[in-house]
Amino acid sequence: MPIVAASTDNIERAGESLRAGGLVAMPTETVYGLAGDATDGLAVAAIYAAKGRPRFNPLIVHVASVAQAAAIGELTPLAERLARAFWPGPLTLVLQLRPGCGIADLVTAGLDTVAIRVPGHEIARALIEAAGRPLAAPSANKSGRISPTRPEHVAADFGDELPMILDGGPCGHGLESTIIACQTAPPSKDASGEGLVLLRPGAIAVEQIEAACGHRVMRAAVDPDAPTSPGQLLSHYAPRALVRLNAVDLMPGEALLAFGANVPPADGAVINLSKTGDLREAAKGLFAALRALDASGAGTIAVMPIPDHGLGEAINDRLVRAAAAR
Repeated sequence: MPIVAASTDNIERAGESLRAGGLVAMPTETVYGLAGDATDGLAVAAIYAAKGRPRFNPLIVHVASVAQAAAIGELTPLAERLARAFWPGPLTLVLQLRPGCGIADLVTAGLDTVAIRVPGHEIARALIEAAGRPLAAPSANKSGRISPTRPEHVAADFGDELPMILDGGPCGHGLESTIIACQTAPPSKDASGEGLVLLRPGAIAVEQIEAACGHRVMRAAVDPDAPTSPGQLLSHYAPRALVRLNAVDLMPGEALLAFGANVPPADGAVINLSKTGDLREAAKGLFAALRALDASGAGTIAVMPIPDHGLGEAINDRLVRAAAAR
């Protein structure tokens, strides 16, 4: 199994592999990422091939600093305010791509914008520095399946396909980054003519973003056949079992993804995301719980209702996509 300790030597070896066009699974504070050199079109193509990911679905570029981000995408004043507030951390900004910045066309799926973030995980930033390249790094799982929050999840999806999985332990947030588009046109404007649009809810609640910048975040209409950012495909984050949402009672043989104190009787596997109703605890354990319930052999996973405020918006986004027709 290619899981290795994230020692200084192994990070340096991983950096050498990335510079040579290879792929490495790396921990981040959100989920594990499948990293490749974002300036190397062949390496980026290898990411799409390894995941079985459609090439019209753009990737996020990971960099080590705000300055490196500004060399790739045009940081508007409002975008810079968000970057200073939340980077390093689980916020992705969609910016106008700088001409000649060197990012491979496949990363942006032909769009004139780029999704970019500075990860909050020290191992991820150390790997970026060791590679000396910006890294494209979607979640390290087969496309459409449950995102990995532990190194063994990556190994379960890829086996020996990957030469190296850097072990950073369980991910701290357990949900992918929140993606915000920074626009200079309607639908929303402030005095500078800038607008913010939510493209994917994630590990930072929209309310936190609005409080940090004093600006309303608009919701975007999403076309799953023409995504403008990762995480917008209709069917995504899916276990092999069917997923039934907003369950208040159980059918025979169903596994249960519970939330809160009032759990209905069950004759199958049960995992409670948070007995106390803590949405942060629920978000952190969501993907691992889905994987465990899927492994129980149940044909259907019933999911109790989860509040749709704060991090609940991102949790429910993932569950709706997990339950979508495949």
